[in-house]
Amino acid sequence: MAVAATAARAIADWERHRVGEALQAQERRIEALEESRDRDTRFSNLATRAGAMTEVIRRLRMAAKSDVTLLLRGESGTGKELAAKAVHSHSSRAAGPYEAVNCAALPPAILESELFGHVKGAFTGATRDHRGLFRQANKGTLFLDEIGELPPELQAKVLRVLQEREVRPVGGDVSSRVDVRIIAATNRNLEEDLAAGRLREDFYYRIRVFEVVLPPLRERLEDLPALVERILKELAIATGRRPPRLEVAALKKLETYRWPGNIRELRNALEHALVTATGDRIRPEDLPPLTSSRRPGPPPAPRDPGEAERILEALRAERGHRSRAAKRLGVSRVTLWHRMKSLGLDTGR
Repeated sequence: MAVAATAARAIADWERHRVGEALQAQERRIEALEESRDRDTRFSNLATRAGAMTEVIRRLRMAAKSDVTLLLRGESGTGKELAAKAVHSHSSRAAGPYEAVNCAALPPAILESELFGHVKGAFTGATRDHRGLFRQANKGTLFLDEIGELPPELQAKVLRVLQEREVRPVGGDVSSRVDVRIIAATNRNLEEDLAAGRLREDFYYRIRVFEVVLPPLRERLEDLPALVERILKELAIATGRRPPRLEVAALKKLETYRWPGNIRELRNALEHALVTATGDRIRPEDLPPLTSSRRPGPPPAPRDPGEAERILEALRAERGHRSRAAKRLGVSRVTLWHRMKSLGLDTGR
């Protein structure tokens, strides 16, 4: 009986040890899966739980591995410059400069000087040489925001830089070699501008080598809690206070709004709440009135005229199975649904 009792204890100890090792192995597998998931859904300050944004992060990672000219499309306030900075910081040019300019914010003459530089005496007020953003961004990245606002004559000059890798300053007669990666962004329908003659065809195809469409906030409300937490931390650091906590009722109020101004409007609403909130909580009444008569803008234009036919071909090949069709097209099922919806295809059948 004594031997049997000793053996029983040894077997029990061995069983506990075996179960413990199995649990530890399972925990390691779960941690590895969670780390893999986080890598798949995080890119610099961009993070997501929404299917639509997961595909965006995947394509931005692809863009960061190359020097290809990148076009970011999406409604105003969707975070296009944040995406541009993320691509730059994960690219081989991360150690180089990052320069940015809003093409809609400056008159054409000033914008030309800002981009290409000028020599002393090129025009009234040019009292010294100016290098220009193309040369300042040498070995780095130049972000051209609102590229659709660029006048046709400047489109031709930017196109020459993209093709020849040379910049000639205003009033100068000597060109300089530059090595610059261009990331452009727009909230305009470039296809309409192209048809109307406001956009040069050669320029359009040169800046649209690799395209990423950022979804509006109303299509990624799963990310709202994380976005709110991040923005509140940023605002709190800027104002020298502790980040307040958002009450559940206040979050519900944010989740029921359509956000026509997207993340920029969300940031403004939270900044307002920080001013009106007392204590360490943000209540529903601390938020600004979230009503708007503005309808959300139209979805971005399709990537190309043949996209609808390719989607239909994939669906026919997979007998209407949407998940398999999405895999055939190399996108997620949610992304396929959004593309079908934006193209006017029947998503319910």
